[in-house]
Amino acid sequence: MRPEALKLLVDIHGALSDIKDFVCGMDLAQYRHDTKCRAAVERKFEVIGEACARLRDRFPDHFEKLDAGPQIIGFRNRLIHGYDNVDDAIVWDVVTRKLPELEKQVLDLMK
Repeated sequence: MRPEALKLLVDIHGALSDIKDFVCGMDLAQYRHDTKCRAAVERKFEVIGEACARLRDRFPDHFEKLDAGPQIIGFRNRLIHGYDNVDDAIVWDVVTRKLPELEKQVLDLMK
């Protein structure tokens, strides 16, 4: 794997780890009331989405191994361009249900 591709995957993995740390011990209600945590989580999703977009553009053979790659990029775009209409329940659902599979796929690619 080229070093540039590995760096993008490391960036994705680091952002995933940060999100897990940010929300550890929280439920949706606590997440909704913690503006700093919401901002931090959304920022890390922006990083994940941007890194995925770069992976798609520069290393499509790796990007296609991320099952939800296009959705991740779309989610990033929604957070940035629809910042005033972010549904915390959707973000929370992604955090709790989708991140574990993405993390597994990223770790598999990094091997």
